[in-house]
Amino acid sequence: MRASHLLPILGLIGLLAATAAESAESPTASDSGWFAFNPSPDDFKESAIDLRFLNERIAGQHGFIKSQADQFVRSNDGQPVRFWAVNGPPNSESGDDLKRTARVLAKRGVNLVRVHGAMFGDNGHVAPKKILHAIEIVEAMKAEGIYTHFSIYFPLWMKPKSDAEGLKGYDGTKHPFAALFFNEDFQAQYRSWWNALLTTPNPVTKKLLVDDPAVFGVELVNEDSCFFWTFRPDALPEPQLRMLEGQFGRWLKQQYGSIESAQSKWNGLKDSRDNAAEGRVGFRPLYNIFSDRTPRDQDTARFLFETQTRFYQETTAFLRKLGFKGEITASNWVTASPQIFGPLEKLSYAGGDFIDRHGYFSTMAKGDSSAWSIRNEHTYLDRSALKFDADAPGKPRNFVHPVMDPIYQNKPSMISETTFERPNRFRTEAPLFFAAYGALQGSDAIVHFAFDGSRWSVKPGFWMQPWTLMSPAMMGQFPAAALIFRQGLVRAGETVATVTLNTNDLFALKGTPLPQDAALDELRAKDLPQGSDVKGGQRLDPLLHFVGQTRVNFTNSSKPVMLSNAAELIQRSRMTVTSSTKELVLNYGEGTLILDAPQAQGIVGNVKSAGTVETRDLQITSPLDLASIVAVSLDGAPLAVSKKILLQVMSEERATGFASEALPDGRRKIVSIGRDPWQLKRLEGTVRFKRADAGNLSVTALDGNGYNKARVGTAQELQLQPETIYYLIEKRE
Repeated sequence: MRASHLLPILGLIGLLAATAAESAESPTASDSGWFAFNPSPDDFKESAIDLRFLNERIAGQHGFIKSQADQFVRSNDGQPVRFWAVNGPPNSESGDDLKRTARVLAKRGVNLVRVHGAMFGDNGHVAPKKILHAIEIVEAMKAEGIYTHFSIYFPLWMKPKSDAEGLKGYDGTKHPFAALFFNEDFQAQYRSWWNALLTTPNPVTKKLLVDDPAVFGVELVNEDSCFFWTFRPDALPEPQLRMLEGQFGRWLKQQYGSIESAQSKWNGLKDSRDNAAEGRVGFRPLYNIFSDRTPRDQDTARFLFETQTRFYQETTAFLRKLGFKGEITASNWVTASPQIFGPLEKLSYAGGDFIDRHGYFSTMAKGDSSAWSIRNEHTYLDRSALKFDADAPGKPRNFVHPVMDPIYQNKPSMISETTFERPNRFRTEAPLFFAAYGALQGSDAIVHFAFDGSRWSVKPGFWMQPWTLMSPAMMGQFPAAALIFRQGLVRAGETVATVTLNTNDLFALKGTPLPQDAALDELRAKDLPQGSDVKGGQRLDPLLHFVGQTRVNFTNSSKPVMLSNAAELIQRSRMTVTSSTKELVLNYGEGTLILDAPQAQGIVGNVKSAGTVETRDLQITSPLDLASIVAVSLDGAPLAVSKKILLQVMSEERATGFASEALPDGRRKIVSIGRDPWQLKRLEGTVRFKRADAGNLSVTALDGNGYNKARVGTAQELQLQPETIYYLIEKRE
């Protein structure tokens, strides 16, 4: 993620404050070549797409969720659990509306929500009403088998005023980035928020969240780090900066005996803020630290690492002493240098129960408030993830994507914020892309951003925003995607790369050959090592993530990088990557992903370019240059013999009346953001089942809620209906 993504969470803040009552026009007419996707309110009758059965009757009924090696398990029976999750629900919902939202989510395969919001008011004091609402959310979600994960602190939620307790020097104009890591008074206030959230009795049951196994876990800090660009001297008020400089000075005295001795070891390299007489030592800019890597820079990085890590360790100990038994993760942020600082950031998280991160596939939107809204005159890029489209016009392919998910220190992994932003005609790629590669890499939780209401609306709040999940291309594709990810219908791949990082080398700022979130374009392909002899400064091929699992371990010894022969499955000349399981084939030249697993088969992307797609049990053709056509088993049997199958189809989505114009450099400018309802490009194509009994497999077209519309023939040859995205295929007895 880039620095410009520091603000995505602001959208959710506004969304949670917005009322869901704002209505939009709902014309019945469709744009030419498109149809309106506007399902009626769901009454939750029996439906082929209702995945409530995947969840527990009550979340937590089998005990707390625990980390066991590199996966989550239920503590009472050891059953592994994967989480297909959302950020939400909207903060405005309570009572029956909140319960209905929980049912909507469970139906679409969601089994965890990340409640991301402050439990304090403007003055930093505990906000009792927010605490009670959090308790209500847990109860509503728990009843539908959905766990809750809490994220309650993000520096962007605060601008401490001059009278703020423990935050001397702030004047209401700055966010307290990094302050929590070193300011003990602020830490005490912060821990009071956790204490209130976890130990306030439920008004009805009198139970505490600290004892509730439906609380999956807690996140200590959202998007803050001593290694990100927000850490700089001018971002801290003078009293706070002096406090940190004094701590650095004391640390150096412990290491070298005196500040003067440290400066001698640094060959005299000084900073303008160094003041040995006052016991303070200044900080060079992060860019100089990761670029120059001098002895002073190495000591600075180690001090910052220890400061950040100590906060995580002490806060974890506080929560455990409080009695919290759920999962604890440190943070989720990126750094100013994925190669040099990235592994130090992850190492600071290693004391937690699992490793978390964020990642957005952006459209590089530009314009007023484009970080959190969609407005006329904004510019953007239509970008295909399947093609690794560049993040700027005219640049070569960029081989990085938020789905890339290494396993660190043999711990479970979570992506607690991710999505394909809009507008982007390729958003259709997202759910199946996340599900298939998340399953292949052994990811344990994918948390989509952001569920802003259970109404199918292009503008669910005060403004149109880039992350709306309740859209046909996103939530509309959750049923098949959730089944694939949660049930492992695409198998986990073999470990194709193991990187063992010597912690002493990391403190010497030698970095990693597998930098996460570090872009690598096709012009750098010639520099990629293909054997196990990886030299300093070299990077492993990022396409390894699309072959199988990658692992990163931290030790006190040095070991060579281990690469499997599966790296041969990357064919750059053909622009294809085949998974080690042979169940996924990505053609990034054409922009297609073919799934061919026993229980899940189909294609995502430019179906037209693929011609006739053959999987082991299906034959698919379509003139659409952007679609998702996937069949998944509903009874656990392979598609070759399954008696109950969901065929899920999706095309391109957009708002009614949305219009944009091409710019000379390849970007597009929004002429009209559009209005409700959602529109989908009319569907075309043919799906044939190869089974000998295909003629005995009846096909029923379903509506947008998954309810029967009409019989449309058999699976021997199904002509896709122009306005149908779900089909139930059943064996006639």
